Amino acid sequence: MSTLSKPVSMESGAQRSISEPRLESVDLLRGIIIVIMSLDHLREYLTYLAFPPENLSLTWPGLFFTRWITHFCAPLFFFLAGTGAFLARKRGLDGPRLSRFLWTRGLWLMVLEITVIDFAWAFRPFAFAGVIWALGLSMVVMAAVVRLPVRWVAAFGIAMVFLHSLLDPIQPEAFGRFDWLWKFAHAPGFIPIIPQRGILLVLYVLVPWVGVMAAGFAFGALLQLPAEKRRRVMAAIGLAAVALFVALRATNIYGNPTNTPFPGAGPFVPQNSPAMSLVAFLNVEKYPPSLQFLLMTLGPGILALAAFDGIQSSRNAIARVLIVFGRVPLFYYVIHIYAAHLIALFVALAFHQPTKRLLDGSYFVSPPEPGYGHHLPFIYLIWILLNIALYFPCRWYAEYKRTHRQWWLSYL
Repeated sequence: MSTLSKPVSMESGAQRSISEPRLESVDLLRGIIIVIMSLDHLREYLTYLAFPPENLSLTWPGLFFTRWITHFCAPLFFFLAGTGAFLARKRGLDGPRLSRFLWTRGLWLMVLEITVIDFAWAFRPFAFAGVIWALGLSMVVMAAVVRLPVRWVAAFGIAMVFLHSLLDPIQPEAFGRFDWLWKFAHAPGFIPIIPQRGILLVLYVLVPWVGVMAAGFAFGALLQLPAEKRRRVMAAIGLAAVALFVALRATNIYGNPTNTPFPGAGPFVPQNSPAMSLVAFLNVEKYPPSLQFLLMTLGPGILALAAFDGIQSSRNAIARVLIVFGRVPLFYYVIHIYAAHLIALFVALAFHQPTKRLLDGSYFVSPPEPGYGHHLPFIYLIWILLNIALYFPCRWYAEYKRTHRQWWLSYL
């Protein structure tokens, strides 16, 4: 029987060690970001608006910040995935076994994205290279990277995060018929699969996301420091990242592209009101994530880890609920997409609104139909109800993982 017949994942197996319990701060932060993530997806399914919240000519602060708060999700997913890989190695998963787990789970995530998850988004055959695809592809690369000394992994990750913006001027057209390689690597876009019949939408690219994961892996070494020292170090790193973001954004020197079709591109330009100027200041590019985007999101995320360090969930009911979500992130991710899409369909039927778009591609394909959609307060209400409902299957599955040792639990 192979070594993968035993649960060796970053979320099970070795992490059950009595001598080295799970870090609840990591699970808590992961739980917070996946709950926030579901708000963005519900908004996309339920909104009546036909423009992105980052469009400064049309948006308003309430709408923008509903979208902006969810920007923290993807960077911290990748970062904490790297941290989880480091902690798994420290708990006994040696180099060759960790590498094997990373590339096999990475391939599994890529397949899961283009099958089960993509169908959930659109309710029709659909090819979308989203966050789970990019997590998987990054894990495949990390399978080789984690064999290096930690300081080299740190250098690889930090260099990619800080220098990848130098690649922004390079467009896919520069590679001729191999332009699809650059779209996978750094420039999001559409890739033809079958002539005139099918395309792959690539939003999450390899660079710099694999660098974020590598930086998270190296960050795991800091979690081995004594508690007080690691909190000081994490606070210093988080504050430094936030300060650098403010400096770069205020001066427009470096770190946010100007040549992408997405609305977060371009320099900071003050607006007609303080509130909208703040919106413009925080409106940085996610596809691909610019250096400014990563500093803006990872900095506060690391500060949150410092604040959560040493938390005792037994004394905090909200933390206990969020930790449950944080211990089964992939399970939550898959079921919440199906749930959000079905909820949107049932709500449309209940309000006698059109459903054709929801059954044929959803918001990936077309804007809302006339007469469809809801305002933000209603969307927030549905979001709260959704997460109350999802808590129960997630709690069941978290307990199942804790008490069972089947090898496949390492992959879901």
